Amino acid sequence: ARYARAYGFEGLVAPPGLVMLVAFSQTVEDVSENARANLDYIDMRFGAPVYIGDTIEVETRVLGIKASSSRPNLGIVHVQSTARKNRGAPDEGVVLTWQRKVQVSRRDERTALAEGEVAPDPVECELWLPPYEPGRGYADLAHLSTPDSWCEDFEPGTLIEHSRGRTMTHEHIHLTAVLDNTSQVHCNQHMIDLDPERYVGGRLIVFGGIPFVLCLGLSSPDVGDNALGDVAYRTGRHTAPLFAGDTVFASTEILGRAEYPGRPDLGLLETRLVGHKFEREAGARHEDAPPGWKRTRIFELERTLAVKRRSHYAR
Repeated sequence: ARYARAYGFEGLVAPPGLVMLVAFSQTVEDVSENARANLDYIDMRFGAPVYIGDTIEVETRVLGIKASSSRPNLGIVHVQSTARKNRGAPDEGVVLTWQRKVQVSRRDERTALAEGEVAPDPVECELWLPPYEPGRGYADLAHLSTPDSWCEDFEPGTLIEHSRGRTMTHEHIHLTAVLDNTSQVHCNQHMIDLDPERYVGGRLIVFGGIPFVLCLGLSSPDVGDNALGDVAYRTGRHTAPLFAGDTVFASTEILGRAEYPGRPDLGLLETRLVGHKFEREAGARHEDAPPGWKRTRIFELERTLAVKRRSHYAR
């Protein structure tokens, strides 16, 4: 908390991945309880900081519905969700807004869908950042972050393979319950056993927000350690499922670097975050995997961060 307050925050700030998990999970019961897959994240933007004790509430608007072109028992639902903290309080504010497209099972494929699409609501949601104050002595804390992750250190075209991995165990069931995500495909193995052909892999699938946040965490020492916040995730998608026993790895491609309007102490870093796992494949030889294994992409995210400049925050 001392570090956060030194930069002008009120206290410890909830990381963007945690804010996303809490807000997203509140939409599951109403939107994706019967979903087969979460297809796309669109225009996810962060706003007010979230502190310990803040209360987050979420509302969702349905933007579009259409039938699946290849699976008549499924439809695609497009929604826009907005999370606010502390309604009615002086510090009420939008903390996150996003859209997503979800592949949802149909109750009766013979019933016509009310297909259509409407424009998303204009939601004001801009990342709140503390002002830069030269007298705060930021440089005294520079040793607490990695020395090569300032804005000046990143070059477009660089690919960073993050060195660590994280194995997903059956603890994902507990994590999903703590988040109040009610989707049964993450926690009800008996339901899956009764009709394994209906469910991906015939196994409990890990809630997509977990590999999402695992990838963010794996990238943090190399990309996010000197960021003051994540500004936006323009697009994102899951490209393969994650199961208990899989190990998640991540890489980040630096796409671009720009000035942060009105903030000479910061830069905007445009990146592509990719998560992958390794799967056994007898006799396989791939350049990007050990012998007998193949590398499977599980997640990708277009991510923009607000990153501190060494010139303003370090000696």
